[in-house]
Amino acid sequence: MSVLAGKKVLLGVTAGIAAYKSAMLVRLLIKQGAEVRVVMTPSAREFVTPLTLSTLSKNEVLSSFTDEEDENARWNNHVELGLWADLFVIAPATANSLSKMAHGGSDNLLVATYLSAKCPVYVAPAMDLDMYAHPSTAKTFKILEGYGNKIIPAAHGELASGLVGKGRMAEPEDIVSFIQKDLQEQLPLKGKTVLITAGPTYEPIDPVRFIGNHSSGKMGYALANKAFELGARVILVSGPTHLHPRYEGIQKVSVHTALEMYQAVQNHFDSCQVAILSAAVADYRPSQVADQKIKKKDSNLSLTLEKTQDILASIGTRKQDQYLVGFALETENELENAKSKLQKKNLDLIVLNSLNDKGAGFGGDTNKVTLLTKDNKTLPFEVKSKDEVAADIFTQILSDIHA
Repeated sequence: MSVLAGKKVLLGVTAGIAAYKSAMLVRLLIKQGAEVRVVMTPSAREFVTPLTLSTLSKNEVLSSFTDEEDENARWNNHVELGLWADLFVIAPATANSLSKMAHGGSDNLLVATYLSAKCPVYVAPAMDLDMYAHPSTAKTFKILEGYGNKIIPAAHGELASGLVGKGRMAEPEDIVSFIQKDLQEQLPLKGKTVLITAGPTYEPIDPVRFIGNHSSGKMGYALANKAFELGARVILVSGPTHLHPRYEGIQKVSVHTALEMYQAVQNHFDSCQVAILSAAVADYRPSQVADQKIKKKDSNLSLTLEKTQDILASIGTRKQDQYLVGFALETENELENAKSKLQKKNLDLIVLNSLNDKGAGFGGDTNKVTLLTKDNKTLPFEVKSKDEVAADIFTQILSDIHA
């Protein structure tokens, strides 16, 4: 999924010949999963029609503060429009509009919206060769960058005047690529590796039977998806489950037994900065595994069980600068047991859920958790989807990491 997915993108179109490319830009942004609204300068309508852009964006295109042909028309609120956007992309941005933006001129809806916007602003200049090279243009760019705006470099090519040189608006594909790369660089887990365990483990009794549990892996997979969306390199060590990561970039390591999960976690732990062990690992396994299927002969069957490796405790003793998160599924004395586990296993955060809470536990699409931190904070949450719970967990992780 693109970093633009779910973003509210306001596209500003000013009066340059490159405005014809704005139609393709709308399509590309929507293809990346963005919601797009368009605001134009009045003169831009001479280069591309509002009908084209409204059809492609599936939203009304605005170009004036009111509809001058309708005396009962409501005011188009530029403040509301600016606050709506997660991103404001102005393409093409003419020298005239750029100058107004730099110096606070506000004689049209687009510039008034720009002055009201609180979101990141990306500007794709488009003008002729000599205009682009003029010292006043360079000064305008410097002012706008000083305001925090991102300038998407103009391309070299044939211009409307017939001259060949720099000043041509970047192609729509390059504009989208520039924005995506910039957003990815700002993701809070960019450059970090997150190790996550998920699902159950199956401890074999014989070639047919095993000891397992009801874990679906949904919580761990939601965590892996969220970590990837936040920019992390994600290693997902997964027990048996029918689930698949949402993103191809997630590195999945499939295991079956507690021993296999233990080995996989040991192999990857040193390279991670955050480890979240959400898997429901078997506490015991058969001490002897039959080579052949055990036949039903007697009325009773006795199995001797032995403890499995405690994966969480093992890396708790090894951790250096890693942030370590554990899970506690409890049925009684929930808070006391979770706090004890937090301390004994040297965790930074523990996620408590109780089988006594409706909407929590194995198999479902929701969870109800309480987060306990190593500095004695207790943070209860209501029942939420597991994707929302994953977001809450990472909000706390990021808060602690950047504290």
